[in-house]
Amino acid sequence: MNTVKHAASHQTALKSPPRTTDNNGAFIRAESEFRNWITCDGTPGPTGLGGFKAEPGRYHLIVALNCPWAHRTLIFRYLKQLEETVSLGIVHPQRTEYGWAFKDFPGSTADPVLGATLVRRFYIHAQENYTGRYTVPLLWDKQRETIVSNESADIIRMFNSAFDPLTGNSADYYPKALRARIDAINHFIYKNLNNGVYRAGFSKSQSAYEIACLDVFRALNQLESKLSKQRYLIERQLTEADWRLFPTLIRFDQAYFSLFKCNKKRLQDYPALWQYTRELYQMPGISDTVNFDHIRHGYWRKSERNPSGIIPLGPELDMTTPHTRSSL
Repeated sequence: MNTVKHAASHQTALKSPPRTTDNNGAFIRAESEFRNWITCDGTPGPTGLGGFKAEPGRYHLIVALNCPWAHRTLIFRYLKQLEETVSLGIVHPQRTEYGWAFKDFPGSTADPVLGATLVRRFYIHAQENYTGRYTVPLLWDKQRETIVSNESADIIRMFNSAFDPLTGNSADYYPKALRARIDAINHFIYKNLNNGVYRAGFSKSQSAYEIACLDVFRALNQLESKLSKQRYLIERQLTEADWRLFPTLIRFDQAYFSLFKCNKKRLQDYPALWQYTRELYQMPGISDTVNFDHIRHGYWRKSERNPSGIIPLGPELDMTTPHTRSSL
């Protein structure tokens, strides 16, 4: 397929579809459409097709450093020592009307796989009649030239175990004995925090906003109570659930408090949550996955929520202050 010609003749159709809300003005998140899995031997995973065997150098991860969904995949790429196994592309933090773009910005990269300027080229290359959103993270198979997955929850599960025989890294953040508990916590965090801040920020009515905002702070209050008594979400066991929560917390005071109107309290006003966030940030290598400049420029880009496009200089967050979580 001549992708360049196709893109030029269908420029309007290839604009990233707008976000949607229901009749009450509540934000509706689109479902991920590519749900294949990388497995140790290439057999099918829980969803999608088979044929995606874990092999060094075969796969490429595309992320935006400001995106919390992409951030969790970047964390697992580091935790599972996949930097030399799965290559990485980083887009410009400010999404265009045609979706995420590979443009010059400190910390961003060019695209070495298709030579693309827009992430949408990967979607059209994989499926010519694709009409969904051009989202990140995106996990690409360089051998088959297609998308493995654009669902972050699936990608971190693949990274957690599929490449273990290649890397020798057997750390397990989704142990079988804890899966039911992890799934329950994930569901709570996704509904009320991961997606809850977006439900508040993208609401189109006062009632929808208030419902979402109250959900956010009820969840924060519950987590504050829990984490004042125990070190991690499941006692002293660091799991996938913690790493799914962290990207939302690290962005809270930078973006969600002000831009998304989740402004009843700052994260810094919750002593246990603030220490917990700093502890995770201070773990080896994790601070390298956090880029506050990309977060500010990405969230505060020119939009209906920030029509001036002015990027704030703050807040200044000292994430290096020692914590006392090890005593729990």
